[in-house]
Amino acid sequence: MVNLELVFVALIAALFAVLATYLAIRFWDSRCQSDSLHRAKEILRRAEMDAENKIREAEIEIKAAAISAKEENEAEFRKARQELHERERLLDKRQDTLDKQAEEYRRQEKQIESNRRKLAERIVDTNRRNEELAKLIDKERVVLHEFSGLNRDEATQRLIAMLNSELVEETGSVILQHEKKVKERCEAITRNILLASMQRYAASQTAESTVSTIDIPNDDMKGRIIGREGRNIRSFEKTTGVDIIIDDTPGVVIVSGFDPIRREIAKLALGRLIADGRIHPARIEEIVEETGKEIQTYVKRVGVEACQEVDLFDIDDRIVNLLGRLNYRTSYSQNVLRHSVEVAFLSGMIAVELGLDEKLARRCGLLHDVGKAADHEIEGGHPKIGADFLRRYGESTEVIQAAFGHHADLRLDDPYTIIVAAADACSAARPGARRESLENYVKRMEELETIANGFVGVEQSYAVQAGRELRVMINSTQVTDESAAKICRDITKTLVEKFQFPGEIKVTVIRESRFVEIAK
Repeated sequence: MVNLELVFVALIAALFAVLATYLAIRFWDSRCQSDSLHRAKEILRRAEMDAENKIREAEIEIKAAAISAKEENEAEFRKARQELHERERLLDKRQDTLDKQAEEYRRQEKQIESNRRKLAERIVDTNRRNEELAKLIDKERVVLHEFSGLNRDEATQRLIAMLNSELVEETGSVILQHEKKVKERCEAITRNILLASMQRYAASQTAESTVSTIDIPNDDMKGRIIGREGRNIRSFEKTTGVDIIIDDTPGVVIVSGFDPIRREIAKLALGRLIADGRIHPARIEEIVEETGKEIQTYVKRVGVEACQEVDLFDIDDRIVNLLGRLNYRTSYSQNVLRHSVEVAFLSGMIAVELGLDEKLARRCGLLHDVGKAADHEIEGGHPKIGADFLRRYGESTEVIQAAFGHHADLRLDDPYTIIVAAADACSAARPGARRESLENYVKRMEELETIANGFVGVEQSYAVQAGRELRVMINSTQVTDESAAKICRDITKTLVEKFQFPGEIKVTVIRESRFVEIAK
């Protein structure tokens, strides 16, 4: 019984539980349906608002596109209208130009027609005058034949001879005019050629005349000459004023410098340092100082010996030192000091023959190139430098002028300068003085004179200045001045075509009249 009650209670409880669950589920469903309806309404409301917003945005975009299209159309319309205006302006301008050209053509046609009429009238007048002139010429020819007694052929030959003579003179005059123009152009071209040649050959020529080589026992000596961190070589270059070149060349060191005295001092000093083996800054200064004193003594001794050789003993010591320095200078491989001594002797001999002061002429010849001893230290050419030195040390006017003017235009009132210039040319032109054999020298002279003597009217020719100048004497009775100019031109042209020579040859044609009378 109890069990049945328990079962019954359990069933009732179960029914209540089922009923409560059912009611709860129905309540939850109704609640969910209410929320769903609310959310659906909210979604519909938002969708309607979005649709309205998109419709408004679309309307705005449509209006903006319409406005933009309208503006573009208006811009294109304005551009098209502007182009039309520009074309109209160009057409108007072209029309004006065409009108002006048409007017100019009409004016030119009128002018051409007028000129044609005038030209026709002039042609008629010219033909008439030509006929009259022909008649007058025939009459004059008859009159000339009557007065001269010459027939037509004889008159023609005489006229041709006169024309040939006049043409020769006119040709000479034209040659002189063209020579002047060609000379001006040649100077400009020559200047460019000289600059190019100097640029091309300056390096090799400078290397030959400005460097000295010193042999070393081994390549380890190069490191000792350089010293620690280069102190030895820097001290040597500073003390001597030259450059020391140490490269990969085995067994030699190069001394480079423009001053031949400094280069000689550096060469001797470096040789002594290498032989001694002690190379450091203090020893370098000591050796260089000793070597410099020895070189100065030697320079003075050489200058004194040169003065004694030409029998001059009253020359200032400073000038003697300059003469000694010339022993280290060369010109075209010719030692300048020996050249000066030669010029001194030649000047003295010429002065004796002319009855002038032999000693003064020797002095002028010995000192004429003294400026070359310092031309690399002072601005200017060696004639001016030498003249300034000689004036400063109290030399006479004749000596100063000889040094200053032996390369310039010579003054006839200064005979010693002319003597020195002649002696200088003789010494420089001496066969063998400047690396030219005697056989080539003689052959060169003979060929030059043979070519010049082959021209009509040439009496004598002389090749001077070692073949660098050709002087031609012309017969004044056979050749005029204008013809002499033509002969000079022809000789120059022949030399260029048939003669091989270095540098240039100056051709001087001389025509003079001489009148000699003997009083008895």
